[in-house]
Amino acid sequence: MAIRYTDSVEGIDAGMLGGFFEAWKRPHTPEEHLAILKHSTRVVLAFDDATGRVAGFVNALSDGMQSAFVPLLEVLPEYRDLGIGTELMRRMLTRLTGVSAIDLTCDPSLQPFYAKLGMVPSVGMILRRY
Repeated sequence: MAIRYTDSVEGIDAGMLGGFFEAWKRPHTPEEHLAILKHSTRVVLAFDDATGRVAGFVNALSDGMQSAFVPLLEVLPEYRDLGIGTELMRRMLTRLTGVSAIDLTCDPSLQPFYAKLGMVPSVGMILRRY
């Protein structure tokens, strides 16, 4: 399996984005997913040329200098444990070089994954409107 990474949504359509938002209370449709990617400051996609599908993605919202927030990192179940999530985050953090504060929110069980990328636990507040 050959995975190609890109930082552009050029040529991506909703039909390539099925299967994401697994087990979410209100999963996004592929059309909504495409809109999220298009409106993000930065994206990195893992694309499987053999299937024509996006296998994983990460996005960021940023002012380009002081802060960035990474709201989503997902890899489809059949592509997990291949290092794709790590590579997506590594590429995103490289794209955010020069940004002072990079934040994300994750479950405690995912903190070791992000710690391997140099991130540290933090305390924050959230509001969810499902």
